[in-house]
Amino acid sequence: MLIVADVLVALVALIHAYILVMEMFLWNTPRTRAAFGLTEEFAEQTKALAANQGLYNGFLAAGLIWGLIGSRPAEIFFLICVIVAGVYGALTATKRILFVQVLPGALALLFVLLAG
Repeated sequence: MLIVADVLVALVALIHAYILVMEMFLWNTPRTRAAFGLTEEFAEQTKALAANQGLYNGFLAAGLIWGLIGSRPAEIFFLICVIVAGVYGALTATKRILFVQVLPGALALLFVLLAG
């Protein structure tokens, strides 16, 4: 159970590290614009906001990695942060965030809690 929990936490951390890269460094690229449903003009206008948002995703990834290194309370805290941020994003941006962020975070949290 512990191995599954650790793999799921690592997966959530990787998702957020990837989001960091997309938002901080690839915001204006066609692939990222398509993923977020942005026009070229809107992406250009919002790149500073996206970079800030990406930094926060990086903090989530860092906290999850910290948890994997040996702090179960940190894992639990940052997984809850991921879930809350995902629910907010699903309510305010796109329902797709439920599957990209909330579902993996919730599964990881469940397995972390079950692994004790």
